[in-house]
Amino acid sequence: MAIQWYPGHMTSARKKAAETMASIDVVIEVLDARLPEASTNPIVRELRLHRQRPCLKVLNKADLADPEATKAWIDYYNQQDGVKAVALSSKNHGEVARIPALCQRLAPHRNDNIKQLRMMIMGIPNVGKSTLMNALVKRKIAKVGDEPAVTKSQQMHQISVRHSITDTPGLMWPKIEYPSDGLMLAASHAVGRNAIIDEEVAVFLAGLLLDRYPVLLAERYGFSVEGIDAVAVVEGVAKRRALRMRGGEPDFEKASSVLLQDYRDGKLGRISLETPATRRVMLDTKTKLPAVVE
Repeated sequence: MAIQWYPGHMTSARKKAAETMASIDVVIEVLDARLPEASTNPIVRELRLHRQRPCLKVLNKADLADPEATKAWIDYYNQQDGVKAVALSSKNHGEVARIPALCQRLAPHRNDNIKQLRMMIMGIPNVGKSTLMNALVKRKIAKVGDEPAVTKSQQMHQISVRHSITDTPGLMWPKIEYPSDGLMLAASHAVGRNAIIDEEVAVFLAGLLLDRYPVLLAERYGFSVEGIDAVAVVEGVAKRRALRMRGGEPDFEKASSVLLQDYRDGKLGRISLETPATRRVMLDTKTKLPAVVE
């Protein structure tokens, strides 16, 4: 299944972000700590490199991610020029409070009371940008929702006399090149429901969990996962949760929703869908989606 989701307002959001990039000092890119590279928007990288702007990569939802995988990602990003990475939960205001100082290190020329440090927060939908914004400005100025693409327009806010921040709408890119990226994004609820089929995404997620986190899977649903495949996992969830259709067959659709929601809510445990090592393997296979024929 090829997952593509690029609502119309994102075209104007991209143009506005490009304009604003000229007048800011540091880009704060919010990523999902469970899938940092899959949730990295190539448009953000393109825009900031064009203007030669440094980047603070915030691996949000770190409380839901595998700590070892997160550490590997922090090391990976901190080796890149002009990039600093930090892992946190946007719900933890103490962790969020570190962000302006980290941005200051990336723009030492703004370390005085004369010229304000201007930051811009960017990222794909539903990675927690709005929660992070509210924590930074210490009041509710950004609408928070469980559906992607809640924020629709760009807004600038003062954090302090020395710091300002521009909030931007969640921004996807027109074509997701790798099928597994689309499935990881769908599993993590970064794309609209109209762009995905829950059953296919759940089977993908079940296969990944079988491969990397079989113990967590077995503990959550109370059945042995030895020797079974991804489809059987979803069917097992249906049986354990008594999700049946008329005639007694397992309700695969409802079980898929349960598995996906349990992952999104962290009920399965701390899980990362990719690591730098698995990312390298995926890129080496060069499994890209075919070009769209107009």
